[in-house]
Amino acid sequence: MLTLFTNRYQAFQPSQGVPVRITLGAPRFKLPYSLTHAVRELAPRRDYFSKPLAEFTAAYRADLDAFGAAWIAERLTAISKGQGDHRLVLLCFEDLSDPAQWCHRSIFAAWWKDVTGDEVRELGPRADRYEQTTLL
Repeated sequence: MLTLFTNRYQAFQPSQGVPVRITLGAPRFKLPYSLTHAVRELAPRRDYFSKPLAEFTAAYRADLDAFGAAWIAERLTAISKGQGDHRLVLLCFEDLSDPAQWCHRSIFAAWWKDVTGDEVRELGPRADRYEQTTLL
């Protein structure tokens, strides 16, 4: 069993699950938790990073399609099994408290739902449907 969530580095709490970096670069600020896992393939590439949302989304989803859900699930499951926790929290930098802000973790969540049928819940400010009992 694998349960995926998303959040930002600054808002993550260890009680949420296992933190997993999905950015090219690691945070340059001190974190109050250990960040030992990264899946760099889930980070957007530099060549489209600054593109408008529609172009960015198309390019990023194409990258995800190229890796495929089975390969991504295998990578994430290996982390989950190694940590003995089915809850992985995919982390990046963006603060989604501004409704106009968008981020690749949200695009990943939508893609994952489209290809696997499994929901990836945001634990940050847009967690309007999130229920605390989900973490247990």
